Amino acid sequence: MDINRIGFVTNRPAGIQGQSGQIPENESEQTGFKTLLQEKAKAGLNFSKHAAKRMNERGISVDNQLMNDLEHAVEGARKKGARDVAIIGPQGVFIVNVPNNTVVTTMSQSDMRERVFTNIDSAVLM
Repeated sequence: MDINRIGFVTNRPAGIQGQSGQIPENESEQTGFKTLLQEKAKAGLNFSKHAAKRMNERGISVDNQLMNDLEHAVEGARKKGARDVAIIGPQGVFIVNVPNNTVVTTMSQSDMRERVFTNIDSAVLM
């Protein structure tokens, strides 16, 4: 119905089609979302374009063992509440954004001398 070219909205629920728009009342719905979020976080470590470029420039190769070590280190940092962590190992340093599960940059052992790390809140030694 239009009055003076202003449309009136009928009493329809707002939100995305197919969703009720209600807050989950039972714990099973909330637990399902939490489980989904945790599974997504455990899906694996990603490398930013910058990190991939640095790895290529610095000759750092990632094998299955290194990936497992990095993922284990990130999970340990996550349990302690870390957000941005420097993972230091024999291959070099990997700066990881924990909430996004993303390696932001890397540095080889030879590049680590006289370097300063900023904007990290944790470090993990491998």
